[in-house]
Amino acid sequence: MAQAKYTTHLGMVDILPDEVRKWQFLENLIREEAATFNFEEIRTPIMEQTELIVRGLGQLTDIVSKEIFSFSRGEDNYVLRPELTAPVVRAFVEHHLDQRGGSQKLFYIGPMFRAERPQKGRQRQFHQFGLEVLGSSDAVADVEVIAFMIHIYNKIGIKNTTLKLNSIGDPDSREKYKEALKAHLKPNFEKLSEISKKRYEKNPLRILDSKEEEDQPFIKNAPVITDYLNEDSLAHYAKVKEYLTDLNIQFEEDPYLVRGMDYYTQTAFELISPDLGAQDALAGGGRYDLLVEEIGGQPTPAVGFAAGMERLLIACEELGIELGSEKKVDVYIVTLGDAARKWGLSQLPKLREKGVSATMDYMGRSMKAQMKDANRENAQYTIIVGENELNEGRFTFRNMKESEESSLSFEEILDKLL
Repeated sequence: MAQAKYTTHLGMVDILPDEVRKWQFLENLIREEAATFNFEEIRTPIMEQTELIVRGLGQLTDIVSKEIFSFSRGEDNYVLRPELTAPVVRAFVEHHLDQRGGSQKLFYIGPMFRAERPQKGRQRQFHQFGLEVLGSSDAVADVEVIAFMIHIYNKIGIKNTTLKLNSIGDPDSREKYKEALKAHLKPNFEKLSEISKKRYEKNPLRILDSKEEEDQPFIKNAPVITDYLNEDSLAHYAKVKEYLTDLNIQFEEDPYLVRGMDYYTQTAFELISPDLGAQDALAGGGRYDLLVEEIGGQPTPAVGFAAGMERLLIACEELGIELGSEKKVDVYIVTLGDAARKWGLSQLPKLREKGVSATMDYMGRSMKAQMKDANRENAQYTIIVGENELNEGRFTFRNMKESEESSLSFEEILDKLL
């Protein structure tokens, strides 16, 4: 077999037909379930202005500092979107979606891009789905977003999950906590990892996200943010927990859970599964009441989550969950001779117009090869056509699953199929 001259870029993967069916199954399920929650789909370009992403995510996040695909055209700077919350908020502001009235309940499915080292479940082009609710500060919005996230995984069959929950408070509460955290870390500053040292002044909360081994002893004994929440933040967090309990959604409080983006406030959450080993995170999100104003809109509360499609597919594979159905076609027309091929080609549109999926051989092969191809295409029926069948106006109609066949006119075949 000849070696391919051109290959995909590192970390960018072709999704081939057998795999696409799994993707389509999940995408259709997400869209159908989003409709039951009364969410509408939004689609944004894969390219955004660099400043939007930097302002949305923060200068010191790993994504901005080392993981974005960026480029320039003239004096304009762009990135391939590394996530979709900031672009959705940009669209909300640009198109004045607040004027539609009420809270905007949006969902998305699409590709993202991060220039990180590829690994299992994490490619440079990857895909996410998620929800965003813009315009509501009510804890009901937080809980509905969480409920949908868990509902999707339950619907697919991934039920051994744990919801981790925390509150990172409003800006005032966070500032008080940041000072306490810095005071805790300061005596051991020189022992911190290099990335944590960089985060210390401008974004010390991100140190709690560190996976570096040298940071763990200091994270383990750090003060907890819930001790620094003001009355309003505590009240909101209490409502979230109350509503989750009302819905019988179990959760585990994690005082060191912080989201990776700078725009989060109040509720933070993550869904994990012990079935996935070390890379156990399935989805995560939280409230981001500051982001709309940060990128030029009016102050607008918001909450959402995002989940990786590749990670979801891996989870399904590891748990033995079947996605979608096998490739199949209703009718395969087997033709013998030029006249039969011409007849078969003319009948395909008639079958398809009736909603019957239909195909035929494109390569002029023998009957044996065509029957083999019909089996490979998982055809339910074949119509076998040769010179005698054309002369008599009756064709061999074969049920491929039950190995039964009969001689019928084309009209009788249509009646059988419909």
